[in-house]
Amino acid sequence: MLKIKSKSEYDKANEELERLIKKVGNDFNFNNPDFLKMDKLSDLIADYEDEHYPIRKPSLVEIIKLRMFELGLNQKQLAEKLEVPSSRISEYLKGKRDITLEVAKKLKTQLNIDADIILQ
Repeated sequence: MLKIKSKSEYDKANEELERLIKKVGNDFNFNNPDFLKMDKLSDLIADYEDEHYPIRKPSLVEIIKLRMFELGLNQKQLAEKLEVPSSRISEYLKGKRDITLEVAKKLKTQLNIDADIILQ
């Protein structure tokens, strides 16, 4: 099989992969034909999933909310950390206002959000 072309082929490939995983166990030997088949099949499944079930990148707002949760911050505490009014945080989180360069820098330093995410 060179490519999984349909949902039914995808389902069958997953069933076969499960069977091979049980059969191969911890025998990750490149001389084992079942291991090689399992390796190839998992690549085909991953390619199908990438094409048909892509995972979108989270938005900056979603990342900010996640970091707030991880750090146990509410909007008021985040506002203090970023040195902006609480109402501004509310506007950022609702998408009513764009984040300024100054706030972007603070998101990088204060919340450790990757600059690539901020700039997307």
